[in-house]
Amino acid sequence: MHEFDDHDSIILCQSCDLAVRKRALPSSARAICPRCHTALYDSPYCSINGMLALCVAALIIFIPANLLPVLEIHFLGSVRTTTVLQAAVTVWAEGYWVVGLAVMVAAVIAPGLLILSIMAQVVIVKLKLHNSFWQRTYTTLLKNHGLISQMTMLEIYVISFLVSAFQLSDFSDVYFGMGTFSFTMLFIIILFLQREYNLEHMWSYVDA
Repeated sequence: MHEFDDHDSIILCQSCDLAVRKRALPSSARAICPRCHTALYDSPYCSINGMLALCVAALIIFIPANLLPVLEIHFLGSVRTTTVLQAAVTVWAEGYWVVGLAVMVAAVIAPGLLILSIMAQVVIVKLKLHNSFWQRTYTTLLKNHGLISQMTMLEIYVISFLVSAFQLSDFSDVYFGMGTFSFTMLFIIILFLQREYNLEHMWSYVDA
């Protein structure tokens, strides 16, 4: 049985088919084929501790991003505010339940699941949880990572805030609040988290 460490494996060079033993690399390093000098693989962008820090930051900002108003509209003396959750519920109540469900899943549920999934993977690796339950849980999370990642589309809603503010600014006063800042920061943190996450590298921690 392999331990929860970076264990060696054999890979083939895509250019000359040379069999090369894959080893753990230091940060920001790249493995080169000794025969043809083709790049074989890179070291993970981010350490386990780095991904854990990003997950904690994302969880902290997740609640205000979804509960605080993202837009505040002043029109003819009235003030209206809306949050991401309120927008999804309102669209659903208007009869567009497919759109409301899509907003809820892509902007709230999927990002939350993505953060929790990566955080659980990192904790399992960091604490070296080797028993069968945690191994099955870890493998299941890895298998479903691609689906959850594809369902997370925060960038669409960040763009929609900007477009809505531009269109409404002609006949009303539109203000961005802490909700807008929090949601934008959540998008940026998850963007970096997805960039640093390396699925192939995370698979290397699975006990064989």
